[in-house]
Order: sequence, then structure tokens, then C-alpha cells
Amino acid sequence: MTFNVGQTVVHPHHGPATIRRLATRQIRSVDHEYLVLEVHANKLEVWVPTAKAQDVGLRQVLNSPQLEELMEILKAAADAEESQWSRRFKENTELLASGRITDVARVVRNLTLRSLDKGLSHAERDMLRHARRPLLTEISLSLGVSEEEAAAVLDGVWDGAGTSLAEPVT
Repeated sequence: MTFNVGQTVVHPHHGPATIRRLATRQIRSVDHEYLVLEVHANKLEVWVPTAKAQDVGLRQVLNSPQLEELMEILKAAADAEESQWSRRFKENTELLASGRITDVARVVRNLTLRSLDKGLSHAERDMLRHARRPLLTEISLSLGVSEEEAAAVLDGVWDGAGTSLAEPVT
């Protein structure tokens, strides 16, 4: 994967970021090239070794087919859930820690469906709120809409509104 200055990418743990510049640092007499990212959420500067960008999980914003695949995950039935709260919470925490947007989508789907059916504990409500954030950001960037409009698309998955991804929400 090639990266360009000015390109928006997604860091698995920091979210969307813009590549501000390429830089070189010498470590033990060896030059290493880095992508210098500015994280959108907090203007944090993150240096990612160019050679390790894929290993880190740095990726481009989802394109239309990838976004459709993400929406299919959200529309699917919930995973078989652990009945014990602490184990369920641990599984969801591990999925979120993976940094993969598909895992985040599974957590959001599972918690949302549980919320509609049985309700959530306070900790699970917090987890759902935090898990929705990167998902909303990804939908927003992919569709070129505001996060409020992305929330309408996401909520449309479960409220039967079925907001289409083909046209941005206006």
C-alpha cells in the first residue's frame, strides 16, 4: 500500500489521521522512514515506520464495497453471547482492542441488539457508546457526511429505516 502526504488514513487505535509528512530518523546508524500522522480527534502526532505500516494496521478509509460489507456485519444476527456478564464484557473488550473495524462493528451490533432486547448494564452502555465512535467516524469519512448523518445511517440499520448507503443522508 502506498501512502501520500495529505492522505487520510485510519490508525487502528487512534482513528482517522492525516499524513502530514514523511520523515527519516537514524537509529543505530540505519535510516528509517516514517509516516508522520496527525490524528483528527486530538491533533496528536504519531510516527509510524513506513515499513511497518501494514503490521501496525494502518489502512485507507473504507471504500464503498468495504462499507457495504461492514453494513452487512451490522445487519446480521448477534453472535452467540456468553450468559455471564463478566465473560461477555471481556470478549467485547478483546474485540475492541484488536483495532479491526469489523470487530468494532460486531461489538456495536451485539450490544445494540442486546440493548433492544434485554437492556445493558452501565458498563456495557459505556462500552457501546465508546465503540460507536470509531464506527461513526468511519461511516462519516467513507460517505463524506457529518457524524450526525453517519449516526442516522448507523441507527437506520436497527430501526427499520434502512437508510441507503448509495446516497448521502441530507
